Parts: sequence; C-alpha cells; structure tokens
Amino acid sequence: MQITTEFPYAVTEIEHCTIELKDGVNLAVRMWLPELSEGETVPAILEYLPYRKRDGTAVRDALTHPWMAGHGYACIRVDIRGNGESQGLMKDEYLALEQQDALEVIDWICAQPWCNGNVGMMGISWGGFNSLQVAALRPKALKAIITLCSTDDRFRDDIHYKGGNLLLENLGWAATMLNFSAAVPDPLLVGDEWQSMWKNRLSNNPMLIKTWLEHQTRDEYWKHGSVCENYGDITAAVYAFGAWGDAYKNTVPRLMEHLPGPKKSVVGPWIHKYPHFAVPNPAIGFLQEAKKWWDHWLKGIDNGVMDEPASIYYIQTALPPQPCYEERPGFWVSTDSWPSSNVKELPYYLTSMGMNSTKEVLDTEKSVCSPNTVGVHQGEYCAIWFGPDGPTDQRRDDAMSLCFDSQPLKAPLTILGNPKLTLRLSSDHAGGKIVVRLNAVSPQGHVQQITYGTLNLAMDKDLSNIHAIEPNSEQTINLDLDHVGYQVPEGYQLRVAISTGSFPLLWPSKHMTTVTLLPQIQEILLPIFEGSAIENPFEEPVASQPANLKIHRKPAPSRQIHENVLTGEVCVEIQDDLGNMEFLDHGFWVDQRCTEKYRVLPYDPLSMNAEINWSYLAGRGEWSVSVSSKISLSADLDWFYIEAEQTAKSGDETIHQQTWHEKVARLS
Repeated sequence: MQITTEFPYAVTEIEHCTIELKDGVNLAVRMWLPELSEGETVPAILEYLPYRKRDGTAVRDALTHPWMAGHGYACIRVDIRGNGESQGLMKDEYLALEQQDALEVIDWICAQPWCNGNVGMMGISWGGFNSLQVAALRPKALKAIITLCSTDDRFRDDIHYKGGNLLLENLGWAATMLNFSAAVPDPLLVGDEWQSMWKNRLSNNPMLIKTWLEHQTRDEYWKHGSVCENYGDITAAVYAFGAWGDAYKNTVPRLMEHLPGPKKSVVGPWIHKYPHFAVPNPAIGFLQEAKKWWDHWLKGIDNGVMDEPASIYYIQTALPPQPCYEERPGFWVSTDSWPSSNVKELPYYLTSMGMNSTKEVLDTEKSVCSPNTVGVHQGEYCAIWFGPDGPTDQRRDDAMSLCFDSQPLKAPLTILGNPKLTLRLSSDHAGGKIVVRLNAVSPQGHVQQITYGTLNLAMDKDLSNIHAIEPNSEQTINLDLDHVGYQVPEGYQLRVAISTGSFPLLWPSKHMTTVTLLPQIQEILLPIFEGSAIENPFEEPVASQPANLKIHRKPAPSRQIHENVLTGEVCVEIQDDLGNMEFLDHGFWVDQRCTEKYRVLPYDPLSMNAEINWSYLAGRGEWSVSVSSKISLSADLDWFYIEAEQTAKSGDETIHQQTWHEKVARLS
C-alpha cells in the first residue's frame, strides 16, 4: 500500500467537537476538513458508527479520511449516541432513533459554511447498514452512498440467524457489544463528566442476546432496518462492496437486482475489511474508486464512472485449503447487470453414483444423522480479526456427512452466483436442519469449501413462521447456497456434502435428527460464468499517513480444537486477542482480548454450551480503567439460558458490578 503525503488540498483535523441534537444529547465528532479559499464549499462524507473514533476506528480512519479530505471533501466521523464521547445511551443496533439522529447530523453538516449541501455516507458493516437505512429515509442532501460488507435483510443475512437457524455468532456479537459498549469516555475530551457518563452507560448496558433470542423468526423486529422491505425507498446512488471471505456476500447481488436507482458493485476475495488494506490480496485502490464515485455524484463531474461495468467480481482459483491466506490467486470478471446473461445454470443430479450431469433419480434412500461435532473445520461465520477463521480441509467434516462426488472435470468450471438445490427429503422429527457444502476435491485428495447454505426444516417455506413438520413425511425444500466466485480446475471433482448441523457455526437441533433423501430427483443448479476475464480494473491501493502508534502487544488471534477422547466432547476455543496499542499523539492506550469456548458432546445436542470472556483495559499515565465481561448460553428442549456478569473498575476500585440470569423460550 502506497502512502500519499501530498494532496491538492491541505487538511485541517478537528480531533473532537460535538453536534447537539434536538433532545439535548451531544454526539462526538472527528473531522478532516480541506483548507478552502474564501467562499469555496465542498461536499461532505459521513461515517456514522458506535465504534469509538478516539481509539476503536482510529487506525483505519487515519488511512482513509485524511486522504479523501485532501482531495476536496469534508470527512465527518460521528460516534452514535452512547458510544465513545457521545452522550446518551444505545439500547440496541439500528434503532429508529439512531437513524433519526443521523438525519439531524446531515442537517448540521449542510448548515456548515464549508459544505455545498451535497452529502455522501460511507461505511463497512454497521456503517454499511445505516448508510442503506438512512438512504431509505431520503434526506434531500444525501446524494450517494458507499456500503461495504452489509446486508439488506437483517434476519436472512446478519450475524443472528441463517436459514432460520440460530448462529453462534448471535452470542459472539452480543458478548462483543457488551464489552465494546462498556468502553470509557476519554477524560481528556469530556473532562470530569467521564465517570458519570461511564457509570450511566454501564448501568444501562443492554443484554442484547436476550433481545435477539426473543425474535427467532423474521418478524417486525428484523424487518425494521431491512431495506429489502422496499428497495424503492432508496433513490440515492449506491456503490456496494462485498467480499468472498465475509458473511455478507449475498447482499451485493440482491442490491444490484432490486435497487431502482443508480448502482455499481465490486466483490473481491477479502475478509470483513475495507478493500484497500484487506486480506487476502489483491487489495485494490478503494480510495480512488470512492473518489470517482463521489466526484460524479457529489461534485457533478462527468468522469464516466457510470459507463463502467455495473458489477466486477474476483474469481478465486483453487489452492490447498488454509484458514487464512496472504494472497488468493484468481482473476477479475465483469457483468453489465445482475442477474447476468453471461451466467447459465448447469444442472447436476445427486444419485447413488454421485453427482451426475445426466438427469437421474436417486434410486435408493440416503440418510444422514451427523454427530453434533460436525463442522469444526468450516470456520467462522464472519472473518473479522485477521485470524485463522476460514474453512480448512473439509475431509474430516465430509466423513460425518452424506457426500455426492462428480467425476473429475474435463475442463475448468467457473462458478459465479448462488448454487441452488432442490431436495426431496424427510426428517424423523418434527424439526431439524440441514447444512449443505459445495466442495472442490483435488486430485491429491484435499477438499476446499467453495460455498455453503443452511435451512431450518421447520421454516422451509417462510422464515417468518416456524411450523412443526410431520415426521417421516416428504418435504421438498429449495436452498440457495451463498453467492460465490470460484473456478474449479480441470481434474478436480465437485462434492455436495450434506449434514444435519455445523458446530460451532449453528446451535444444534433439539434432537439427534436423521434426514433422508428420498428416491426422487435431487438437483443442484450451478451458476456458470461464460464470459472472459478482464484486466485488473483497479489502481494499486493507497492510503494517508498511518496513525502514530506504539504497539505494546501485537494482536494474536488463534483458533484451537480440543477433543476429550473419553467422552467425545469437542471444544472449539477461539482467542480474539486484539493486542495493546498506545496512541502517541494523546497517550491513550487500550488493551482488549477475548476467549470464546464452544463445547458439545457428539450425540447429546442439549450438551451444547457457549462461554465468552472479554477483557478491556484502557488508560493514560497513572489513570486506568478495566472491564471484565462473561456471558454463557445453554439450552434444554424448552428454554435458552443466559448467564452473564460484568465488573468495571477505576484503578483498583470496583465502580460497577452486574449479573444477569435470563431465559428465553426456545422455538426450534
């Protein structure tokens, strides 16, 4: 990545100021402003997050916002109420209040003497969500957005549920927010008010896992903030970025298919990070792409950005499976729309002889009842921390699954889109789930996951309703696997692997469930790209000067699998060590680390237990604070049980301590 030091505009940074909202709450703001000649005005770009401008996003902010400001944009980074140095409380994610606050922020921006009245919003993850959500409210000044690694459907594709199945990331993210929301306001910015703000925040910290478990179907709670409810609400121009290593890859094709206004998209090989510093490589010149977008939509420059291909995708090529890569080989392709006329469906059929391109009936029943420990090599739902989070060799999980293999390919096969399955099956219980992985098997025998999907069999027709299915009755299900771009080489075999769970990706079913494929047509449609590769359309990545840091402990994420050979219990232990860093410009240091443990016995789904411990320390000089948070989740046939505790200290003095004992009715 090339560091840019000279810009068309000199930049003034305002490290901290506040915006007063109508209800008297002040939001904390950091701004990078181009130095303008008398009477000159510029557009503004807003990034609006809960993740603390002072330290939480400061490293990435330094790489991004000063660069854009140096090219003639006012860059505004605002902390959502109840976070960082912003006053008030945050009760949940994506609330209507959060969006209304954003509208007030946009009005404030437009009232500033340096603003020309044109505003863009940009953000990844939470910031990508609320960019879409605020755009749907149609503030007049919001002309365009850039949304990265976000979703248009909060139930279908967020970190809570997938295919109607409870994700373990639901608990993981609740534990993370319990820790993040307990972070201290900086006394250097808020003065003596810091302790009262902090205590108020700690005393009102919501137990989000309880809220999210109270909504196990796609009800009104999840429909709020899901822009798929009415894509036509969004008239601003949308540039959507996705990543194959991210959880939100399905959003991009849906936005491209359904948004009525101007739109573009890019999907690359990366994890859940901005693509100018993401891994695996190739990273791209994201800032140059953003500038082209903003120049056109906020400055009215006719630069041909809308004459470029509507969608650009990186097609990954096969290589031995690893949990993370520095670089992912592949090539770029483009389409003028989505769905694309360059993508054709190729049917395969699951038969007693494997995956065949000839239409054949499965001539005998095939059953699977996977142990609860299947899936340990599938990886994290969402790769965030630059750790070993991706899928590893799938052979061991395949051994606990029902597998159908093709013959070795006689020519490479380029997959781009959502593989679609139609299966005729039965379950021996009134519920259950299936997980389907599409894998590539090398001539040497290693198995790389291409993509996957999952479905709660009691929600096969409608994610808004759980219904009991009649045991051993025929059920036809349609299951879309996740959007993917992947070229399977000549000589490789395709494999469809079907299991009845995935640990620790999904919470297990209530019962050990046997799913049986019936002697009928069992079909998978592969989306095959028939176009040609294009030259890399992106410039090399650039950034502004990195933050002035001292690293006292490097981040050290890890993932381990422990097996008790006597009991068969498997424990997946994840260390999310974010390191210890000090911001030398103002002396604030922060230290965060987390241990996640997920345990289950192979044939007792009610043995499932998840426990997550977060440690947060921060300070400056002789002043320091600490917060320890612990949360666990277990279940029986009828209830989920939540146990949690949090202790906060100022120095050695305990200033807050709280415990939670909650239970939520279990629906499936």
